[in-house]
Amino acid sequence: MSRVRADEEEYWHSSKFRAFTFDDEDDELSQLKESKRAVNSLRDIVDDDDDDDLERVSWSGEPVGSISWSIKETASGSTSSLDGRDSSLQKGSSSYAALPKQGSSYSLSSLFKGRNKLSSFQSLSDALTDTGVKNYAPELRRPKAEYKDYSSDWSPKDTVRRMQRGKVCSLERFRSLQDKLVLLDEAVAGHDGNVITAVLIFLKRTLRREILFRELEVRQVALCHLIHFLRETGEQKFLLDLLRFLDRTEEVALSQYREHLNIQDVEKRREFLKGCIGLPFSAEDTSHVQDHYTLLERQIIIEANDRHLEMAGQSELFRKYPRKASILNMPLVTTLFYSCFYHYTEAEGMFSSPTNLKKTFKIPDKQYVLTALAARAKLRAWGDVDALLTTKNWLGYTKKKAPIGFHRVVEILQRNNAPVQVLQEYVRLVEDVDTRLNLATKYKCHDVVIETYRDLKDRIQLTAYKCKVERGSAEEEKIQSILSNMQIRWKN
Repeated sequence: MSRVRADEEEYWHSSKFRAFTFDDEDDELSQLKESKRAVNSLRDIVDDDDDDDLERVSWSGEPVGSISWSIKETASGSTSSLDGRDSSLQKGSSSYAALPKQGSSYSLSSLFKGRNKLSSFQSLSDALTDTGVKNYAPELRRPKAEYKDYSSDWSPKDTVRRMQRGKVCSLERFRSLQDKLVLLDEAVAGHDGNVITAVLIFLKRTLRREILFRELEVRQVALCHLIHFLRETGEQKFLLDLLRFLDRTEEVALSQYREHLNIQDVEKRREFLKGCIGLPFSAEDTSHVQDHYTLLERQIIIEANDRHLEMAGQSELFRKYPRKASILNMPLVTTLFYSCFYHYTEAEGMFSSPTNLKKTFKIPDKQYVLTALAARAKLRAWGDVDALLTTKNWLGYTKKKAPIGFHRVVEILQRNNAPVQVLQEYVRLVEDVDTRLNLATKYKCHDVVIETYRDLKDRIQLTAYKCKVERGSAEEEKIQSILSNMQIRWKN
């Protein structure tokens, strides 16, 4: 009895923990080491690979944890996993063999970790024989802050902030009109165009048009975003309904007018433009639409006649310079160039006459001269160029006049390989002396350079220019004659 009592006393007075001393080795560090050794010993039982090998590779060479491996193994490895598991259950104890088999299934975590979802009745022998699975200590629970990304309890302000950071979030939880408008206001306050557009798409899909238009009418920033979005995506009907609701009649007319760009057939486009003339445009826009319709009518007539002449071979000009493209749907300036190239000498009463086009569409003189000069110079019709730049006053005297400036005339002529004699005639007409000298030197109009230095009485520059002309040429003799003229009072 006394022995039993002694054992009880020893049990109650004994302890596995010792008192704290500074010299004691059983501190927190030693406990941590013991815990680490215990975990390592458990890992040695389950895992026979290297501790640092945290990534397994399948026979295909892809990491086991990759999504592509998971998709392939989910389809092809489910049958083999079941067979292996059945065989392991047969090798185990009889008590486990009597348990019913469960179908193969995959959890979300197993899909991304590369292993099957183990049965709740898996035995220790199953875990040891399942060499295709690598077991580790259970993961720690994630902080609550991370689970907020997967919840839907966000305020409109939080939702906008998440969208600004590029995170995916659903807007379907905002069901009431008030919540949707608050969400839109927060998006506008965030000054992020992508977020505003995304919210507007959501509202466009979930609200009736009348309600959406009414609310956007007092939110001009969001309204401008929606109008731009509708124009970019080509939702013409929705855009027209919005503009009509806002009573923007001119914008409605312009939006309808833009539809002609989508009409390929020229006759249908002409009829469409004819119907656009009566739309409520501004006065200036009405004249442009009228000119567009008139121009297309002219182009249809010119194209039909010229195609017939080209195919019949009746025009030498068409044979020598075949047309490169159709005149249909071309701008007014291109049509004028075409007319000056192929129909320059036609009477004003003809639709294809350049003067008829100039009068009908009120083309300015500067634009007309620039276009006609380019067309006639391309044909090397220097007589037409001279006539184009020659005017008569009321006394019958003629003089050269260029609304675009003679320096531009020289550049256009030189671009079309005009001869030096033609270039010199128009270089002399450049009023600014420095510009005249630069053009004459650049295009080797020696006579103009020599005459200009003579008029400036600049002996030094004229002597220096003598070295730039060919020896024994007419230009050298002309310079020598001027330098030896004793009647010229040189400035230097």
